[in-house]
Amino acid sequence: MTKVNRQAVVAEALDLLDEVGLDAVSTRRLAARLGVEQPSLYWHFRTKADLLAAMAAEAMTPHATEPLPAPGDDWRAWFLDNARSFRNTLLARRDGARLHAGSTPVADLDRLRHKMRFLVESGVPEPDARMAMLASSRFTVGCVLEEQAGAGGAADLPADVPVLDHGEAFEAGLALILDGLTSRTAVA
Repeated sequence: MTKVNRQAVVAEALDLLDEVGLDAVSTRRLAARLGVEQPSLYWHFRTKADLLAAMAAEAMTPHATEPLPAPGDDWRAWFLDNARSFRNTLLARRDGARLHAGSTPVADLDRLRHKMRFLVESGVPEPDARMAMLASSRFTVGCVLEEQAGAGGAADLPADVPVLDHGEAFEAGLALILDGLTSRTAVA
């Protein structure tokens, strides 16, 4: 029987996710791909929920390794770039938004604190910074959920209804969030 480590299990689980989608990811299927017995996966993950949480954390690596904002950076440009990075990371995996939704970014708390501190030090009132980060995060997840669901293509729409460009819609909504935050911020 093949021995696997935690990192190999997560990597193979993410490959499985990309191939079959979140609904078809199972520990039985994953064990077969790894050439191990299903119970051996529980050595690394007590439950499937633990495995999914590890997958979500690993899938966020591209976003979680982006450079943090530095003093003197334009907070508005950073805010937009941060949301775009998050969106791109979610889109990089099949069902990435569904995998991420509801996960708790425990490993990312120091980065989140740094981002919040940066916004506050840039003149954004703390309650507004907190809510703007939450709103942009949930907005981004929602946009990607809709985009990855792929339901309702152009063929399903009446001729007089414009086809939605997901990227343009995301940018427009993000701009509205930023405009609202800017209007509440003393430093323009």
